[in-house]
Parts: sequence; C-alpha cells; structure tokens
Amino acid sequence: MSVKGVTDSVSSNYSGYTNYNQSTETKTAEKAATDTATSEKEDVGAVYEASKDTATTTASTKKTYKADPALVAKLKADADQRAQQLQSIVEQLMTKQGKTYNKANGLKGLYESLTVDAATKAQAQKDIAEDGYWGVDQTSSRIFDFAMALSGGDPDKMEEMRAAFLKGYKKAEKAWGDSLPDISKRTYDAVIDKFDNYKKENSASNVTESQV
Repeated sequence: MSVKGVTDSVSSNYSGYTNYNQSTETKTAEKAATDTATSEKEDVGAVYEASKDTATTTASTKKTYKADPALVAKLKADADQRAQQLQSIVEQLMTKQGKTYNKANGLKGLYESLTVDAATKAQAQKDIAEDGYWGVDQTSSRIFDFAMALSGGDPDKMEEMRAAFLKGYKKAEKAWGDSLPDISKRTYDAVIDKFDNYKKENSASNVTESQV
C-alpha cells in the first residue's frame, strides 16, 4: 500500500473517530442540560408556599373584644352597694357620736330618758375625749378606713366614697332633727381632710411615675 493510501486511511479513520466523539459529547451535553433543567424544575417545585387555608386560619385566630353589659351592670351595682354601705355606716357613727356627746353633757337624747346617771355620763365623757373611742380622731379614722376598705384604695373610687360620706352625714343630720353637735362637725372636717390628703398624695405619686 502506498504512503498516500495509508495517509488517506488514517485521515478517514481519524475523521470518523472525531465525528463519533463530537456526536457523543453533544449527546452527553444535551443529556446533562436536560438533567439540570429537570433538577431545577424539581427544586423549584419544592419551594413552600403558604396556602390560603393557613392565612384564613391565622386571621380567624385574631381576638375580638366585645363589651359585657352584664358585667358592667354587676360592677355598677356593686359600687352602688358599697357607697350605700358607707352612707349607712356614717349615719350610724355620727348619730351614735352625737348621742354619746349628749350623755357626756347630761343632755336628753332622742327617745331617751331625761336623766343620765353619773356612771353613764362619766363613761360618755371618756368616750368623746380626744383619744376616746367616739372622739374626733378615732371616729374620723374609722370612717376613712371603712371608705378605704370598700373602695380597695382605688383613687377614683375614693372620690365616690367621699360623695357617699357627704350623703351619710346629711342623713345623720336629718335623723338628728337638727344640726349635729360640735364634735360631729369637727369629725366631718377631719374626714374631709383625710380624703383631701389622700387625693394629693396619689396625685403627686402619679406625677412622679409619669416623669420617670
């Protein structure tokens, strides 16, 4: 075989080999591209998306607030009852204090006998003394303590208790049939002072907290 024949044969074989390799590489590349696209498509399909049901469920779990007329009525009735209790307490205390004052001075009280024995008078004088049970200090303190207990110390409710005290005092005057004794008037002033001081203390406390 001539050199030229050998060369042509080799060239022909090389060309065929080259074409085969190119064809194989092309197919391999196309397959890889197809596999990559498929993989990307699968990855995209795996992305989580919130469903409409989930959004609806979230919206439905939001709290709604409604007024409770029954509870409001109950609380109002309770507040009215407490105010009436203080009115009654004040009326009783003021009336009792006035009667004790009368006994201490040997005076006749409403529906009581004209005479007061020495022992009763002496005890009454002790009771209405400055440090006595029916004295201004102890009586005013009891009234204010009742107001604190009934209001729970709530500054707003304490103003309601002040109004209840005023009503109770007026009822005591009416029950007395005339102006209450001087000791009761001084007790009235002492109670009002206690309410005023309590209000000032709480107002100052609220201002300090707001500044902080």
